[in-house]
Amino acid sequence: MRFIRIDMKERSIREDAVPPEYQGLGGRGLIAACLNREVPPRCHALGSENKLVISPGILSGTPFVNTSRLSLGAKSPLTGGIKESNVGGTPADLLGRHGVQALVVEGRPESGSWMLLHIDRSGQVALRECDHLAGMGTYETASTLKSEYGEDCTVLCIGPAGERLYAIASVQATDTDGRPCRAAGRGGMGAVMGSKGLKAVVIEPPDEDRVQIADPGGFRKAVAEVVRIIKSDPMNSEVMPELGTAALVAPVNAMGAFPCYNARKGVFEGWEKISGEALAELLKKRGGKPRHTGCSRCIIHCSNEFVDESGAYVTSSLEYETIWAMGGMLGVDDLDTIARLDFMCDDLGVDTMNAGVGMAVAMDSGHAPFGDREAVFRMMEDMARGTGLGPVLGAGPVAVGRHFNNPRVPAVKGQSIAAYDPRAMLGQGVTYATSPMGADHTAGNMVGAYLTNQLNPRDKAGQVEVSRELQIAFAAFDTLGLCFIAAVSFLKPDSCASFAKAVGAKMGCEFGVEDFRQMGMSVLRAEREFNRRAGLLSRDDRLPKFFYEEPLPPTNAVFTLSDQELDSVFEELNES
Repeated sequence: MRFIRIDMKERSIREDAVPPEYQGLGGRGLIAACLNREVPPRCHALGSENKLVISPGILSGTPFVNTSRLSLGAKSPLTGGIKESNVGGTPADLLGRHGVQALVVEGRPESGSWMLLHIDRSGQVALRECDHLAGMGTYETASTLKSEYGEDCTVLCIGPAGERLYAIASVQATDTDGRPCRAAGRGGMGAVMGSKGLKAVVIEPPDEDRVQIADPGGFRKAVAEVVRIIKSDPMNSEVMPELGTAALVAPVNAMGAFPCYNARKGVFEGWEKISGEALAELLKKRGGKPRHTGCSRCIIHCSNEFVDESGAYVTSSLEYETIWAMGGMLGVDDLDTIARLDFMCDDLGVDTMNAGVGMAVAMDSGHAPFGDREAVFRMMEDMARGTGLGPVLGAGPVAVGRHFNNPRVPAVKGQSIAAYDPRAMLGQGVTYATSPMGADHTAGNMVGAYLTNQLNPRDKAGQVEVSRELQIAFAAFDTLGLCFIAAVSFLKPDSCASFAKAVGAKMGCEFGVEDFRQMGMSVLRAEREFNRRAGLLSRDDRLPKFFYEEPLPPTNAVFTLSDQELDSVFEELNES
């Protein structure tokens, strides 16, 4: 495997042997290990000592299905702690096929041109000046780079938000259609990339695949079993292809857990207009694609392609979290408006969730009425131009709350919550509070446990235990490069055992369910250690005060877990 260091101050590239301490790691696990060893936890997130680590999962680049997840990590300018941000599309697959375990972007240019990192078909890596891309949105950036390096290349890039070092800036990745509509959105990785003077990474398909599989025969057999398990899951074989992640709009509203109007209510009055069913019907009527393959090696097809009334492309994919953030949180019940906002976020290069919640806090503070679509577009344009409220919104929802002196900011460790209110989903609140990532929608998502009646979402019983196990599992999945949707199929012990066989065949070792769990625990242990040394304390593993005190209509639920119960989540890690 190839371990490549890029020094942006010296504009030099060095390919090292994989350090022994990083052997057998990828994705989120490699990021946790690398940042702990190489980045001073108290450094400035946008300074020269921070490092941006780009790493495909252990299984990425292999024929294993749904493993095209790429991890980008650094000390976060948003949370002040460690951050892994995960993105699909095509880059993880190509990096894996090039045999790249990690790209470690170091240093900071004192001045000079914007640069791009180019990996050509032979695997050669070079830095090139790209000042002609400065100020471009991600769509124009990707289009320009494809015209220069070939239509089949993959692009990772930042937009104007990353150039301006907005703390909510994303890194956008091209999908299978070549559009930069996949976002490593959480934690401000776009700002870290911008601080390094790196505008883009261009990856050409390799002339020769360099991915290594220790036991090809055993791997093929294990992958066939994995495919059978994924396809036998009704959620993955029926619901996701038809409705995508937007399928969650209806059931989460039915639970009274859809935070809207800056989390003042748990049911959005216009939810039927923005549901997965409404989205699928609209796309079929217009000739869009309710079923779409956005990521390499995907067999679930949960993506979609949104088109306007004339059939022209608007965005892809319109996901549940974005429908919530740009819809319910802002009081907007129109899919066309939400789709336009999604495109604007992708092109500007900002996280839709932090952007939407920041604008909701502004509206909650009297800046504009909820549901005022033109006001929302003005706020987005302010971010794009860097004028008015734009820089405050770009700094994240907590900064917006400070600006308006409004304490009702639904965020943990500086990062906004996702589309599940912790008062009506207590275990989701446990995950929000205790994840090293800050409030997060993939670090230990509890919605499946509620929809399958494994837990009562408003009963404390079992919430800590299930959140803990899901956080452990998804830390391992993120290390392996498996997508969140497919990963849900492997949460049961028997299916996890089949999945673990494939991992063992890839790595050339015995790998079982307990090894999988230990992998996740080691990742979380390293992340928590970084955060501890960065100055984050147990008091940072808490939800905002209003979640404990303000009943959520219509259930009038509040968050009821104590500080002691939250502190108990990772006692096992501390004792190991």
